[in-house]
Amino acid sequence: GIMGGGVASPDEAAGDSLTSRAKAGRRRRGWRAAFFALAAAGIVAAAVWVLFASPLLVVRSVTVSGTRLVPQSKVLAVSGVVPGTPLIRVNTARAAARIEQIAQVRSVQVTRSWPNRLVIVVQERTPVLVLPAYGGGYDLADAEGVVLQRVTRRPAGLPLYPTVAPEGALRGDPDLTAATAVLGELPAQLRHSVKSITAPHPDQVTLRLAGGVTVLWGDTSRAGIKARELAVLMRSHSRYYDVSALGSVTVR
Repeated sequence: GIMGGGVASPDEAAGDSLTSRAKAGRRRRGWRAAFFALAAAGIVAAAVWVLFASPLLVVRSVTVSGTRLVPQSKVLAVSGVVPGTPLIRVNTARAAARIEQIAQVRSVQVTRSWPNRLVIVVQERTPVLVLPAYGGGYDLADAEGVVLQRVTRRPAGLPLYPTVAPEGALRGDPDLTAATAVLGELPAQLRHSVKSITAPHPDQVTLRLAGGVTVLWGDTSRAGIKARELAVLMRSHSRYYDVSALGSVTVR
């Protein structure tokens, strides 16, 4: 054969062609990868812009439910939520913590409702007692002694706890807590007949019922047994009942 003439053999030519096609394929794959990477980055950037900067997903309305004692305007003001804030930026936990500082609020749930609404669901404390207010009038208090509202006239349907103290002084008080615990354990019919309740000590809860009947209930234990004993005893139409001691009752 002819050697050194500079003419590539068929095998060498085929190899060069394969190499060129491989390089071209790698370039096309590289361009495709770069294109898809740029497209993905663009999508992410657009999503970030929509969430954090677009006027489409900002707080346009706030719905408040569950309020009776607290004005909705107060809930909105305390929440710290500013209309027009991107919904994704609203710190729902912080807003809930602020609202829970309102005395009448027991708990609250703050959630986002896409695309542009915030939902606030409030659970208020429930009044169970009436306290003579320090300085005049009456305070409505919940089972923990938290004052929920001040009124000038004593409302019907709530028993009186005749202890005058500055507002907040009875919050968590063990005597008051025992009294409200007993109220919560009473059968509905008996509870509705309670006009006042006292507790000089947590184990000396005393009920004063309609018609001038007095019941020494004692502590918060054995509520069901005491209620059944009292129901039987009250058939005697007496004025005083003592169901505080286990297995021993007193009637006068």
